[in-house]
Amino acid sequence: MTAENSGTQPKTESHDPDFPQAFLSFMRQGWREDPLTVAPLPEVPNYAKRRAALSEAFPGETLIIPSGNEKVRANDTDYHFRPGSDFFYLTGDHDPDSVLILHPSGSGHDAVLYTRQRNSKDTDRFFRDRNGELWVGRTHTLAEKSTELGLPAAALHDLGPALAGAAPGRTRVLRGLDPHVDRAVLPYEPDRSRLRDRELTHVISELKLVKDEWEIAQLQAAVDATVRGFEDVARILPADRSVKERLLEGVFGLRARHDGNDVGYASIVGAGPHATILHWVRNNGVTVPGELLLMDMGVEGHNLYTADVTRTVPVNGVFTPLQRQVYDIVHASQEAGMDAIRPGVVFRDVHKVCMRVLAEGLHDLGLLPVGVDQAMADDSTVYRRWTLHGFGHMLGIDVHDCSAARNETYREGELKEGFVLTVEPGLYFQPEDELVPEELRGVGIRIEDDVLVTADGCRNLSAGLPRSSGEVEQWLAAQREAGPRLPG
Repeated sequence: MTAENSGTQPKTESHDPDFPQAFLSFMRQGWREDPLTVAPLPEVPNYAKRRAALSEAFPGETLIIPSGNEKVRANDTDYHFRPGSDFFYLTGDHDPDSVLILHPSGSGHDAVLYTRQRNSKDTDRFFRDRNGELWVGRTHTLAEKSTELGLPAAALHDLGPALAGAAPGRTRVLRGLDPHVDRAVLPYEPDRSRLRDRELTHVISELKLVKDEWEIAQLQAAVDATVRGFEDVARILPADRSVKERLLEGVFGLRARHDGNDVGYASIVGAGPHATILHWVRNNGVTVPGELLLMDMGVEGHNLYTADVTRTVPVNGVFTPLQRQVYDIVHASQEAGMDAIRPGVVFRDVHKVCMRVLAEGLHDLGLLPVGVDQAMADDSTVYRRWTLHGFGHMLGIDVHDCSAARNETYREGELKEGFVLTVEPGLYFQPEDELVPEELRGVGIRIEDDVLVTADGCRNLSAGLPRSSGEVEQWLAAQREAGPRLPG
């Protein structure tokens, strides 16, 4: 366990000074205590409802869900901490090292959040420990955190006994987030326990599939901020000279940090042939007038719900005839996918609708070695050479939300009202692909939007950004005319 858990002294770094007694005595006096004004968060009932649903799924069992630990970036510096999505979904707590335990009781479960105690001025830790308040600012007492989250909070040093008291064979753990917890709760029967723990991840993911009104509002806010971020980028993108991909990444990142928590994932800014690399995150290239620019970016809101939007624009403001032809194929595929989405439609069938339009477009370009039907056949799928990924994925508190849901409820399952998913077909012609004409090599196009499944179809949450080729050109021109702006 950590020093705090084990009751040992806080870790000191090699560069920590050996403080003289006079300094220590001086630091221990003359401090005013300023209490925090805290109130229950408005979304507390949402988290309680989710814990109740999880409790109902596993009566009589102990459920252990950690937030995760801080990760070292280099030497003694850490990455910015983001709590595990499932933990946050059930608690709303942002802090590292916390652990939610649902203890079985006669009425279902009693939820307790085991979390760090405040490094107050009662001990020297407030100025000596790197988690002390002179280093990181005022932190919550257990009572303050309990009030804010509507959840009983216990000191982290009480976690050890709580884990030790978990009944073998009646305990499930969300593993892989906190090695201390994983070591403390050993599998009772390894194979059987792995299946039991996996079932916990399945159930949480499946609870997350249908979004309630509050969650939809969170996603819409993240999408709206993302639209503003794309506008910010378009306003500083020159039509007549090159700029670095990282400049564009940074401008969007400013919007994400100003309007939300951060970016929801590493921004993809692919200029020219970099647009053909599906997860291009190095962003060390430059834009070139006459080429295309693919940007896949999303703002993560303060409650960790994220947008995921992609636009492909002509750097100089106007598509060439060939660029427009490919772009229009991708747009038609996306339109067909959106038109197919409604409750009761199988997720995989939306994929087939989008892919058929892409295959037909590839056939019109003269690229398919066989007919469209044969290219689409399960024992062929040769069209996928130029579109490796599926049509989309679930979206929510993760960019790839509900990823642990079972196939029969996700990929092979039916869409339901309240699902939020992306629709993101694309075509990518690699620079070294000798099976396509030279003028197509290095062209990559993806259009991605975030849609809510409604009672009779779907609603495009990211409709604030245009999608058709002509509208994209008009939008880009309008943003450039408006000129640069700072978030405000």
